Amino acid sequence: MIGYVMVGTNDLDRAAAFYDSILAPLGLMQVERVETFSAYAPVAAKDAIEFYVTTPFDQRPATPGNGMMIALAAPSIQALEQFHTVGLQNGGTDEGAPGPREEDSDICYAYVRDPDGNKICAFCLDPQD
Repeated sequence: MIGYVMVGTNDLDRAAAFYDSILAPLGLMQVERVETFSAYAPVAAKDAIEFYVTTPFDQRPATPGNGMMIALAAPSIQALEQFHTVGLQNGGTDEGAPGPREEDSDICYAYVRDPDGNKICAFCLDPQD
């Protein structure tokens, strides 16, 4: 249903370093970099770009959307935990440590804000892995 996702940044170098670190545990890698954006795709399908970090086309400052969040699937609980840890180590802020959000839930989540304030979630459907 969704073709790809874009988040805005005011510092593409800083944002690319942040996303390089948090997307790697989720199986995504930077596959393209130009003056205005960095593009990320699955390691196994480098032509299938899913995620972009970009400076705004209108050349005004990037701002995070109020109520907007992007959720990305993690292949394991270890990847989920690594996503959160490296996000905090690379300039992100904690929006929720890895773990279930509802009692008796089989889904675990972790939340970070990137250096521009965009809220990014990773979730793991089967945390026993």
